Parts: sequence; structure tokens; C-alpha cells
Amino acid sequence: MKRAILFAAIAIFLLLIGLIAVLAFNSMQKPFHVGVTFGGSTAAEAKQLIDRVKDYTNLFVVQSGPLQMDIPQLENTELEKICDCAVEAGLDIIIYVGAFEIQANTTVAFINAAQERWGSHFLGLYYGDEPGGKMLDDVGRLDNIPNLGNVTKDQRGVTIRQTNGSIEIVRQFDFFGQISLSYSDSVSYNMTTYFPDGTITVFKGYADYDYHFENCEFLVYLPNGTVTLQRGLLPSSPSVVTDRGDISQFEPYQKVWDSRPFQTMDDMPAVATSYVKTQQAIIDRIHNQVDVKLFTSDYALYWWDYLSGYDVVLAQLGWNNTVAQEIGLVRGAANLQGKSWGVILTWKYKEPPYLASGEEIYSQMRTAYECGAEYVVVFNYAENMTGPYGILQLEHFDALERFWRDVVQNPFVWHGTVKAEVALVLPKDYGWGMRNPQDTIWGLWSPDSAAEQIWTQLQSKLQQYGSKLDIVYDNPAYPVAGKYPEIIYWNQTG
Repeated sequence: MKRAILFAAIAIFLLLIGLIAVLAFNSMQKPFHVGVTFGGSTAAEAKQLIDRVKDYTNLFVVQSGPLQMDIPQLENTELEKICDCAVEAGLDIIIYVGAFEIQANTTVAFINAAQERWGSHFLGLYYGDEPGGKMLDDVGRLDNIPNLGNVTKDQRGVTIRQTNGSIEIVRQFDFFGQISLSYSDSVSYNMTTYFPDGTITVFKGYADYDYHFENCEFLVYLPNGTVTLQRGLLPSSPSVVTDRGDISQFEPYQKVWDSRPFQTMDDMPAVATSYVKTQQAIIDRIHNQVDVKLFTSDYALYWWDYLSGYDVVLAQLGWNNTVAQEIGLVRGAANLQGKSWGVILTWKYKEPPYLASGEEIYSQMRTAYECGAEYVVVFNYAENMTGPYGILQLEHFDALERFWRDVVQNPFVWHGTVKAEVALVLPKDYGWGMRNPQDTIWGLWSPDSAAEQIWTQLQSKLQQYGSKLDIVYDNPAYPVAGKYPEIIYWNQTG
């Protein structure tokens, strides 16, 4: 009997020691936030959502386009009421605002007011959205490229803008072969367009002081020597003319096409450097004036988001992408650059129900938590929302509550226990989207032989190591040596 009592006492003692060790370990972990976004426009809508999630979340992200218009005048606005409501409910807040130069000063004033009003509950600003994704798929800015000036890349092609005194010179190179060269000042606008079939058009316009173009001419030079002229802005029947020369007065199409930038990936270091400096200038509008944490969410190029100055990047999990790959990319970038990271669970479908099932979202949240994410956010917006809580359904609330109860509040589930044991090192400046084997590089080039090697290596290592793999880039400023038990390079064999 005494022996049984002794064994029971020892067991209880060991259990207490274990519990103390668990609590001590958890107390040393970084703060963790989980919450939802709000994309509506009224405090009444927001309060309804806050009341629904306040018992099993600790973060409320005001990610509303209309509400950012409240920023210049914080007092007694819907934004102020929403944030007051969230903070009174015990939630921390992050507030979205577009990264527009025109409102930088009012944004700084708002940050100062927010820090004073909500104190430590105001975690920071969600400043701009998807800078890396926009570079790949939409409009990306590259300022002060050597010998080029300011370059804009979009889905159609590349545009170069330069100034010479009062004259603005714009060159547009369409990815499909069309070229437009324009010159403009305060009173005139001239544009010459080269087409792949050899046709050349010339538009000449003269503006009055109200910039109403009058006496416009539109000339078409055909390869067969015919030249037609149309006058005025309104469509009219063109007439054949013989006093405007012929197509031989222009440089040949091929010569102009061969002057386009970024013909080869030898320009990749210049593109990477310009991208970072351009984004840094945008971020520094805020960071140079006020001490605040800046967040963004993205689905590619996380490494360069951090290089640009973002403090936290939320990797988007959705669209059936590979969770381990996204975590490896964002965690690897954050680890080497000394930043924080998180995930935002976004759409899986382009139509209702938009989000993945509650079970899948729970699994993704738990994986991110165990891999060390400091922020887990569920995206909650669609243009055609009809539910009282946005696009969140009962199963998503159940998943959030289960995650809070069984993971976040469970002392036996440790945050960040899945560590990266292996680093896959990719080439310096290699801004490849990596969503599929045919993804673009910096939105400018098609994948090359290196991309094929990287893709094969990446799939192999993801299958072998899963969430224990980090994906980083070869950069002397952030050496990988000594940071991981095992390091594998993209072109390594065996």
C-alpha cells in the first residue's frame, strides 16, 4: 500500500514537473495572434463580426478599401468606432491603408493618433497589398534603372519614361511585338507606333491650354508605300496622301524592337535592385517618420518584400497552393532577415463558398502555428457577400474556435515546434514565382533551364522534408551557413 502511494506521489510529482516545464516553455514563446479580416464599411457590420469571434480570437484586421478614406479625419469616423469596438472586446488591431504617396503625411498623422488612442492594441499598419504578386502578374514599378530611367511593367509589356527638359519621352514595348514611341510637352503630343507586320502609324496632336487636342493628324504608313491621313479626333474616312514621305524615313521595325530592355536575364540583378529600392522608397515614407510595424500580404517574392523594409509578411494560403512551400518561402526569408511572419488564409475558389472547408482551414492554421507563424488571419471578403459575417460560414467559425481551444490555449501544443532542418538555397536575384513550372521570372521572362532544375529540386525536397524545409536565396548579406543543420543548393546533385 505504501509502495503504491509512493509511486502515485512520484507520478504526480513528475506530471507537475512536466506541466511546469510546458508552461515555462510556452511563456518564452513569441506572442501569437489569430483573427479575421473585415472588409465592410460600417461599425454596425463590424460589431456583429467582432461579437461573433471575440471569444476565440485576439486580432481584428480592418482591411477595408472604403474605410481608409476615414484616415485623414480619425475623430468620430466609422473606422474609429470599429477599432474602439474591437479594442473594448479585448482584440488587437491592424489597419489597412494603401501605399499612396499622396496620402503619406495623413497616414503618418493617423498612426500617431492610433498609437495614442489604442496603445499596444494597435499592432501596426497593413500597408499596401501584394507588391510581389503585382510585379509578377500586374503593374510593377522599377524606378531609376541605369540608362533607362523609370520603368513600369504590366501584363501587356514594358514602359520606359524619361524626361528631357519639358519633354516627356515614353517608350512602350508590348510583349507581343507592338512598339509605341511618344514625345509630349505642354502643348503637343506625338506618338509613333510600330507593328510587327511592318505598318507604322503616326499621331500628331496639338493642345490648347486646357489640353483639348485640336488639329490632330493620324497617318498610316504601309509597307507597300501607301500613306493615308485622317484629321481630327473623330473617326473619318482616311485619304491617301503623297506629301508625307514613305515608310523608309523611319527606322526599321527590327532595329527598334532590338532596342527594347530586359531582352535577357543578364538584367536580372538590375531589376532586383531597382524593385527593392522602389519599394523601399514607398515604405520609407512611413518608416522614416514614425516607429510602426508595417504588414503586407503576398503570394510570391516574400524575400524581396522583407528586403524592401516590411516588418511582417503574411503568406497567402489558398488557390490550392502547397502549404509547405509557402511556409518554407516566407519562414526562410523571415528567419534569415530577422523578421516576423504569418499566413493569411484566402480564397480557394473564385465563387461561393470562396474559402476552403472548415476542416482544411483548421489544418492550415495548426500547421502554420506549429511551424512558428506569429500571425494567422482568415481573409473574409468578396464583392458579392451576402452573409451577415462576410464570407465566413458556421464551419469556419467552428474551425477558429476549435483552433483557439485545442491549439492556442492548449499548453501541450507548443508553438513553433516544427523547425526548419534543411535550407534549399536558390540563385541570387532570381525572382521566380514558382507557382508552377511555367511561372514567370520577375514578370518579365519565361522560365529558363535553371527554373527547370529548381522546380525538380523543390518538389523532391518538399516531398522529403515537408514543413521542415526553408527556401532561401544566395545573398552575402544574409549568409545561410551555420543557420541550418543541412544546406542544399538548387543545382546540387546527389
